Amino acid sequence: MTQIDTKHFLCRIEDGIATVSLDRPERKNPLTFDSYGELRDWFRDLHYDDTVKAVVFASNGGNFSSGGDVHDIIGPLTKMSMKELLAFTRMTGDLVKAIVNCGKPVIAAIDGICVGAGAIIAMASDLRIATPEAKTAFLFTRVGLAGCDMGACAILPRIIGQGRAAELLYTGRSMSAEEGAAWGFHNKLVAASDLEAEAQALAERIAAGPNFGNMMTKTMLAQEWSMSIEQAIEAEAQAQAICMQTADFERAYHAFVNKEKPVFEGD
Repeated sequence: MTQIDTKHFLCRIEDGIATVSLDRPERKNPLTFDSYGELRDWFRDLHYDDTVKAVVFASNGGNFSSGGDVHDIIGPLTKMSMKELLAFTRMTGDLVKAIVNCGKPVIAAIDGICVGAGAIIAMASDLRIATPEAKTAFLFTRVGLAGCDMGACAILPRIIGQGRAAELLYTGRSMSAEEGAAWGFHNKLVAASDLEAEAQALAERIAAGPNFGNMMTKTMLAQEWSMSIEQAIEAEAQAQAICMQTADFERAYHAFVNKEKPVFEGD
């Protein structure tokens, strides 16, 4: 296991799986200007790191994240100019872009409080496993803002549907774990004692697959949002033709012929 030297969040890498979490459990893991920026930069760099095959964004101390810190972020924002505010909101949006474009499947392991920007990080992840105690809220209207924060109006309806997303974004109310599972936000609910193991097991299963193929799948899932069906079919034809040139594709063929399980190496 390798402990990564990050200043504003925790990060370790083991067997191709990076596990990250916010590290202020006594405050339910709020985000700060510094943690926003460092997470954005880390996910950006991840695109070029072939040693990492999957990411688990974990909870810490029974909670995922309470969103932007009231004292470290919300207070200072009330005193900023429009130019400074736009720089901040663009930076927070860049974190979502970095997660979406990092080239690695990201699994959010959600326990307890998951609100505001924390809910956005969970939303931007590819998969979400939660505990029955998980409470997710896009509470931006409750602090006098619009629900359209960090891509929420674009991404959330694609996960849970337009009407359900509209309700959560207008009211800012908490979505229970049971609602999240029924609506397709959570892929699975597990006991809190099993959350870390379940998330790691799913990450291991994904990491054992074709790394290049996973990257291409994530890329297409993001890019095809704005494509017509005809464009998407052509884009997938090109993507699959590229994947057919990889050594992993050939490895899978030989393993199938020999009635063996393929061992993928990511090239």
